[in-house]
Amino acid sequence: MGFSSREFERRRASVLESMREAGLDALYIASPPNITYLTGFEFIPTERPISVILVGSGELIAYVPLLEAEHFEKYAYVDSVEWYNEYPDEIHPINRIAELLKQLGLEGRKIGYDVDGYGHVFGYRGPKLSDVFRADYVYARDIVEKLRMKKSSEEIGILRESAKWATLAHRLLQEYTVPGLIEDDISLRASYEATMAMIKALPGFRGLRAMAGFRGQVGPHSYYPHSLSIHAVVKKGQVLVTGASAKINGYSAELERTLFVGKPSRRHEEFFNFMMKAREVALDNIKPGIKCSDIDREVRRFYKDNGLYKYWRHHTGHGIGIEYHEAPFLDIGDSTIIEPGMVLTIEPGFYVENLGGFRHSDTILVVDDGYEFITHYPTDLDDLIIDV
Repeated sequence: MGFSSREFERRRASVLESMREAGLDALYIASPPNITYLTGFEFIPTERPISVILVGSGELIAYVPLLEAEHFEKYAYVDSVEWYNEYPDEIHPINRIAELLKQLGLEGRKIGYDVDGYGHVFGYRGPKLSDVFRADYVYARDIVEKLRMKKSSEEIGILRESAKWATLAHRLLQEYTVPGLIEDDISLRASYEATMAMIKALPGFRGLRAMAGFRGQVGPHSYYPHSLSIHAVVKKGQVLVTGASAKINGYSAELERTLFVGKPSRRHEEFFNFMMKAREVALDNIKPGIKCSDIDREVRRFYKDNGLYKYWRHHTGHGIGIEYHEAPFLDIGDSTIIEPGMVLTIEPGFYVENLGGFRHSDTILVVDDGYEFITHYPTDLDDLIIDV
């Protein structure tokens, strides 16, 4: 699975310690990323509820539909797998799990949960767990998610490996970008070649996938920070905002750059330089003991002091790992203290209507004396100009 059994034992032990501190007899987890974190198993969430229960004795039990039972038994780091027939079936899966919890002796006990039942996925409908099983419930989402904020040495190793393949995908994207081509053509070619290289280089891993593309952020349309492909034709004189990542064992790093098709205009270059200065402000303030909010506050101050706030659209960065965006967030509303072991993105951007967007994103690791880059790719303007 790419991680040692020792890694999963460490995670479980940490969760159990937090459960004891909170006085919990069991923890019910139904969020897919949290399930992946505890079990090492990445799966496709559907309308069929999937959850894991960690009881105070340390036993981790997976609760899954029949069609996933053998899959979990083979690949998930759990002690046992309990299955139900189908959703919604004659007896709803949530009622089935109530029966399981009763068998485990948890009726009337203190149970923490991250989702009360199951999320609204693929048209799912069903009762809350608290509606069908009597217990003392505590919302305990943070027990797992706080642990996920700080990465272990094994997680950092996987993220560094992801960054290498994201770099390859992005290098191919930049190489294959030619005026006259549709953005999807460039993206698919680069992503396919990088993914196939991963598959050949990393035998034994499942779910390998490299991606590099533009997400519709082509020319003036790059003004929209989170777009979808508009199947744009790349043209000389455009600014392009890219995105690249590589999924390994459920984890991925993030790499983004601002490219120019031919020599950039004076105005393009002006906003590229503003973006680089904002990025420098963010990086200069990254160190343990600082609040996430303080980083974003300094970056926003740069925008305001230079009369640029109208070009601001989003916070400075976010945590990354199992999810593309995860806590903590480099935002003035997040007072989380930055600690060594946190993996964050740094991505302040500028968005100028009728001109385009300007954003680099790098994944960094917080260390005792500051930070280290996990992603490595040229950042200077001259290295990001596509010859035409």
